[in-house]
Amino acid sequence: MLRQNLSDSLKKALKAREEGAVSTIRLILAALKDRDIAARTKGQEDGISDSDIYQLFNTMIRQRRESIELYKSGSRNDLAKKEEEEIEVIRRFLPTQIEGDEMQTAIEGVIKEIGANTIKDMGRTMSALKEKFSGQMDFSKASGLVKDILT
Repeated sequence: MLRQNLSDSLKKALKAREEGAVSTIRLILAALKDRDIAARTKGQEDGISDSDIYQLFNTMIRQRRESIELYKSGSRNDLAKKEEEEIEVIRRFLPTQIEGDEMQTAIEGVIKEIGANTIKDMGRTMSALKEKFSGQMDFSKASGLVKDILT
């Protein structure tokens, strides 16, 4: 379903002549194809799962945020704006994001659910969060919250 949504969005963007959206969706599809090829060599004939695709989106967004900071520090606001536009296109394909207090509550719920008590349980906790909230949460922020709660 997600792959079909990407293909349909590319066709719509091409018809609407949205150059920024077209180039961003093509970047997504190229990265997806690359990951699918790597997965097939490991025996996953169907390619990567939707949760892996969501992780790919989050990685792409994080990379663009880092680029924005660098561009702004280098007074290249034009390039920073382009990166921000790409983030908006990528976000179209992500489910609603869990942030703030809602993220805190979700993390605490998973910690109680799996019975995590110490920092040694961080790996299990992050794994459970990724399984349950794939694509809905920024796991780099979540890991900091998990660490604070477990210590």
